[in-house]
Amino acid sequence: MDVAARTRLSLLLLRIGVFIVMLMWTLDKFVRPGHAGGIFKKFYGIDLGGPTLFYALGALELLLLALFVTGTAKRFSYGAVLVLHAGSTVSAYRQYLQPFDNLLFFAAWPMLAACVALYLLRDLDTYTAASLRTRF
Repeated sequence: MDVAARTRLSLLLLRIGVFIVMLMWTLDKFVRPGHAGGIFKKFYGIDLGGPTLFYALGALELLLLALFVTGTAKRFSYGAVLVLHAGSTVSAYRQYLQPFDNLLFFAAWPMLAACVALYLLRDLDTYTAASLRTRF
């Protein structure tokens, strides 16, 4: 396998990995909107009220994640995923001040690095839904 093929495969795997994590947080808005509300209140200082708004946010996130995982509208979808994840990573800054009580929060940093890499290398990420359509 040449360098270009290894790069494409690596970027695809990064995209799928980021997608899985983001998908679980998105599904949480549907399955446990109260939990999502608590996170918004604690980390962002925002009270969004009842579950209806979380269902709407979840639906928008699902649309974004569909674009992201298929490699569609890469500048927008990769950029939006990067911004969303960067916001959630930075908003948890208090957890980093007590690292050994909050070790799991540190997993956000390598994922943030993956989001940055995907955005910066998006033109090389060519294993996408569009490339599959042209091959078959």
